[in-house]
Amino acid sequence: MAKSIVGMTCTVAAIQLAVANVAFAGSTPSVFAGTMADMTYVELDKAIEGGAVALWAIGAIEEHGPHLPLATDVYIPSVQLLQIQKSLADRNIASVIVPPYYWGVNRVTGAFPGSIDIRPEVMTELMKDVFRSLTTAGFKQVYCITGHYDAAHSRAIIEAVRASNNGTDIRVHYVVPKPLAARVGLESSDAGFLIADVSADKPPAHPDLHAGEAETSMLLSAAPDVVRKELIASLEATDLTSKDVETWRKGYEDAKRVTPLGYLGDPASADATSGALRLKQQATAFAEAIAASVSARR
Repeated sequence: MAKSIVGMTCTVAAIQLAVANVAFAGSTPSVFAGTMADMTYVELDKAIEGGAVALWAIGAIEEHGPHLPLATDVYIPSVQLLQIQKSLADRNIASVIVPPYYWGVNRVTGAFPGSIDIRPEVMTELMKDVFRSLTTAGFKQVYCITGHYDAAHSRAIIEAVRASNNGTDIRVHYVVPKPLAARVGLESSDAGFLIADVSADKPPAHPDLHAGEAETSMLLSAAPDVVRKELIASLEATDLTSKDVETWRKGYEDAKRVTPLGYLGDPASADATSGALRLKQQATAFAEAIAASVSARR
């Protein structure tokens, strides 16, 4: 019976369009818009049968200064996944977006209110269960990106990916920007990991690692209504030395002492246009890495 019902459903592309337009009654938009959570199991089964791969944003709820919301690291990769999905569709690769993960590891900003710090082993185990559920449902390939560059967070993802793959049968992948891959010790030969060579930006005048020009610009493009725009111009650049950054990366109270306002960079120089370009450059690099991986398995 289930298969006959599935046969009556619409195409994968139509399902994706319908999901993107779903909203709750009234004017409140669905918190799951664009993801498989707003699909029925019948629609999801149809997408899986059509060869769709799963895309998953691994974010965190974390302080981002006085001007950006705690969900910054969820907003950015979620928007990028929509761009990646479109880019993959242009290559005839169907995909389904998994609702974002946002209970991350916050070693650096853990002393700030709002930075929810999950034990790495707990995050790894939860991710393994999600991977297991997705592959049990029939997905042949799962691809993750992150919006949260805390090294401990990435190491938890790495452990989950390694534990979820069985020998040469690589089903889950972590798509990692080249600078982050280098920081956590990943190499291109590591199975289950796709290192994306994102176009290099012009080096900033100040270290710009957290809620600075880059992230503020991207959020001004991706979700401008949640940015406290009236505060941005008053935020002075944090002109930190490499030693300061090293201390900041120790995390918790050390980070709070180095960046008492919770940002590291120059948010006042942010603008939506450069943010849109950065989002597109990263999403394009991620999509190319995913497309190459999918093609290699066909």
